[in-house]
Amino acid sequence: MSSPAEELRDPEQLTPPTPMGATSRPAPSGVAIVGEPNSRLVTWFLDGVAAHLERRGHPVHRRRGRDANHLPADARVILNAVDPVTPSSFRRRSRDIFVVGLADLGAPPNDMLQAGYSLLVRSLSNVFIPMVRDGAVPDAHFITMEQGFHRFDHAGDEEGFFRQVVGRLVPLAESRLVIENEFIPDLPEGLWGGDAHTESIYRAGIRMAELDLLPAPWPIDELLSPDELRHVKRLFGIGGLSYGNASARHDGDTFWMSASGVDKSHLREVGTEILMVTGYDRERGVIRLSVPAHVQPRRVSVDAIEHLTIYREHPEVGGILHVHGWMTGAPSTETVYPCGTEELALEVAGLLREVPDPARAVIGMKNHGVTITGTSLDEILERVGPHLVRQVPMS
Repeated sequence: MSSPAEELRDPEQLTPPTPMGATSRPAPSGVAIVGEPNSRLVTWFLDGVAAHLERRGHPVHRRRGRDANHLPADARVILNAVDPVTPSSFRRRSRDIFVVGLADLGAPPNDMLQAGYSLLVRSLSNVFIPMVRDGAVPDAHFITMEQGFHRFDHAGDEEGFFRQVVGRLVPLAESRLVIENEFIPDLPEGLWGGDAHTESIYRAGIRMAELDLLPAPWPIDELLSPDELRHVKRLFGIGGLSYGNASARHDGDTFWMSASGVDKSHLREVGTEILMVTGYDRERGVIRLSVPAHVQPRRVSVDAIEHLTIYREHPEVGGILHVHGWMTGAPSTETVYPCGTEELALEVAGLLREVPDPARAVIGMKNHGVTITGTSLDEILERVGPHLVRQVPMS
């Protein structure tokens, strides 16, 4: 019998196949450049990125407007050039599209992360690349929704600079995002109020808050207009930005998991703050959830596919915690795949198989955070809580 990880690697089940175990690949995904560059620096940046992407086999399409309906069907990554004062968003036709916003800020801000992160949210981007001219060379950074923060080093080497940039963009184009949810109103009434496992998730959220692992320095409702906020809620099924997640095995492969976009320091209500994950439809790329019949459910955390893979492959794991912190010495993924992709789930699962005790392990995700397994969430926090470092090292 094949393992869940092997099933995920089946080329017939993945679109596109992951680097692990796949022997053939479909045509490379396309990249579309939209919007109007606000400076020569942005034009230079986009021209260089386009040339390097095309060398690697990814077709690049240029469009002036931001209408997804006029994009080629193969376009999965959008480079959206925006004005830093009034950034315009790109309205996706589906969730399985990654938007990279970018802009020339003109002058170096006091805090590049805060300036770029605000533009990321306001432009409804998955990642954002703010840049300025620092003397004769560009100063550009890569900022993720999880507050990952990486500086592209130019150092007079234009070829090397664009290799770095494209190295960050290609995984976006080649990964498969699994964030669609199917809500089935069949949760037994006896579980509508939760159980001992949901109580452990509640305690874990409180403990994460005590350890300052749930940062939200720039509230989404303060950065977006009411119309933009409504669009974000429709697109991602969230009510705000939050960090980290927790899950606890219920029975067999089913498990409880925190919802997306909720206050992780107060996880109580079943169906809206904690959800029961029952499976994954690989053909449709959909996470299945059992919910109470009387609630309007929220989406489960985007990392559900990763947790599901771990629970299926390691029956001894009773709880999983993901935080945007770090532990020195943890084995780490190499490629920076987005949250919620099969590729990230497979990389974490591969590293977990190599550690001495998969049931009590810490796995790093480069420029992102750590996934921690344990016999329970209480055991995890008792074991590693004092050793977690708040700042994730970026490279």
